[in-house]
Amino acid sequence: MSLKVSGVWWKRVAMLSCAFALASFSVMARDAPPAPAQMSKAEMVKRGDYLVNAMGCTDCHTPHKMGPNGPEPDTDLFLSGHQAAVKLPPPPAPSGPWIGSTAAMLTAFAGPWGISYTQNLTPDPETGVAGSYTEEQFVMTIREGKKQGRGRAILPPMPWPVFRNLTDEDLKSIFAYLQTIKPIKNRVPDPVIAEMK
Repeated sequence: MSLKVSGVWWKRVAMLSCAFALASFSVMARDAPPAPAQMSKAEMVKRGDYLVNAMGCTDCHTPHKMGPNGPEPDTDLFLSGHQAAVKLPPPPAPSGPWIGSTAAMLTAFAGPWGISYTQNLTPDPETGVAGSYTEEQFVMTIREGKKQGRGRAILPPMPWPVFRNLTDEDLKSIFAYLQTIKPIKNRVPDPVIAEMK
């Protein structure tokens, strides 16, 4: 699949994603517990649990299912990303002022950048970020906006330009927490990257 898009649209989508993330993160940052310079492993996990849940990581990285009040996170698939077994048709072409779309599970997004699938963050050693990355690779992924700090660019809607402002202690705490959740084997599909003009 080849998607063509101008650099202007790419920048606008990235800016909108960042603005949304910044607004939601700045609201919750006021009540964040202070991060001591030296935390025990248990304190890091506790802080990581707080940060992951306060920053809404589950909104995209946990598949959603239909519940009695509409879509809700499928807690059996907590932070396991877009499910490999879910095959999606090509996204609809943008129409009017709309430039993006999302799958019903809220784990796949399409727009001028191409198609992105949310990653499996669990500690599964083969398919999960917390199981296959080192702590340093995780921190560099968020700091640089590149897979493992040196690979392909992280695609929208992941708000890494906002999250990169977290402290090293915060990012290490998030990684420590992710290593404690249930590992789920799920190899997320590779993204479809738009051909840029």
